[in-house]
Amino acid sequence: MIVLASLNEGKIREFKSLLGPKLLSIFDLDPKFQLPEETGGSYHENAYLKARAVAERFKLPSLADDSGFEVEALGGRPGLYSARYGGKELSFSERIELLLNEMKNVTDRKAAFVCVLCLVLPESFEPEYFEGRVQGRLLLEARGSMGFGYDPVFQANSMDKSFAEISEELKSQISHRAKAIEAANSRIQDLIASAPSAAQSGLDHSH
Repeated sequence: MIVLASLNEGKIREFKSLLGPKLLSIFDLDPKFQLPEETGGSYHENAYLKARAVAERFKLPSLADDSGFEVEALGGRPGLYSARYGGKELSFSERIELLLNEMKNVTDRKAAFVCVLCLVLPESFEPEYFEGRVQGRLLLEARGSMGFGYDPVFQANSMDKSFAEISEELKSQISHRAKAIEAANSRIQDLIASAPSAAQSGLDHSH
């Protein structure tokens, strides 16, 4: 078993669709557990903070991601602060509106989704990193109702629809998380095959 260090239900669905039932979420183990604040100065540091905290708490291999939406004309912003862009109190629709206003009249719309995965084992707490990136462009307006985060305003170079206009199944094949998981897949599958189950680890997550 591997524990996904995330409280984001959209991410949990995407990871479980890619890795299957051997992936546990924090909600499966302890719904009251709180992840540490993302105080790192990079995607790598933030992913490690979360993965280490979960590996320490549950004594199981832990997988965390930190991801961001980078707009080239804004010097890579919102980037590391994608989830807090404009302030923690904003909804994602408000963040998108803020971003579109900031990019009003800007013709260079190049953008990318970036994902850094961090795998931490409870024996050593040494991080292993895997990365994925999808290049595309920032749309002029939000399109679609599926997905989450900045999906409605991102169109991958290989697509003619936004990430919020395509099925979860298709997104899970081409997303930045899919690419990072693809890079990590053989390592993760080895761990899943060799790791004890949650029950064998003495964890009762039936309530």
